[in-house]
Amino acid sequence: MSDRRIAALIPPRVTTTVAGRGPVTPSAPLPLAELPPLPRAGSLRYGMARVDSKGWVSNGPTVTALGWTHGDRLHISVVDASVVIHREPTGAFGMGTKPYVMLPAVVRHRVGIAAGDQVLLVADPNYDVLVVHPLAALDTMITAYHATLSQGRESR
Repeated sequence: MSDRRIAALIPPRVTTTVAGRGPVTPSAPLPLAELPPLPRAGSLRYGMARVDSKGWVSNGPTVTALGWTHGDRLHISVVDASVVIHREPTGAFGMGTKPYVMLPAVVRHRVGIAAGDQVLLVADPNYDVLVVHPLAALDTMITAYHATLSQGRESR
């Protein structure tokens, strides 16, 4: 593309004027307020993952935080709208060689997870548990939390 054609694509510089004062030059951006960091109350690890067509879900750092290894037996259950997975010697499912967990079809259908859906993985090493939250469950949790914010209560 020629320089002339490229120049035609760039809009002209707009000069703002104030009546009686002439052109106005843009001022420096306003400083951002510094917020104190919120302290973390626990050791939860979070990660987003996409569910594949066979039900495999992985977010390496999140699953690895639990220390689960190949051959560990896992128990998978549904609690409300989320999937709860924990190590159990008599668990029906096994941990593979990679930091993936497999959500059985019956579990995916029960919580409304389809192939390609994103989920939030929450690992709690203190309790040796991994919770898989579908986006619908996140909507419910966040909507409830936002309702408390809209009541106008400020924390100090």
